[in-house]
Amino acid sequence: MAKKEVFLWLKTGSKTIDVRKGTPWNGNTATFQCGPYHLELPIVKKETGKLAEVIRQDNYKAVIPTAKTREDALDYLRAIYGTDEGTFTAYHVTPPKP
Repeated sequence: MAKKEVFLWLKTGSKTIDVRKGTPWNGNTATFQCGPYHLELPIVKKETGKLAEVIRQDNYKAVIPTAKTREDALDYLRAIYGTDEGTFTAYHVTPPKP
């Protein structure tokens, strides 16, 4: 279940990278649900590594569109996952068509 804020970012195309804790899942489609609403987006690329490796200066705005800095994006994700230890996967998705 996606937070409403995150779901809206994905729906409007301002968020095109979704980061999850763990190794990559099989499949080429990411499904997001927020209440009764569903969104299916094609996955075009997967990156795996430590959180600080998958969130970079050149992509942090595509992960957390409201972040002012890379550190803001990292802090947002640390608050969700409670840590930045372990393996994370960045799923690059194609934004929905308007």
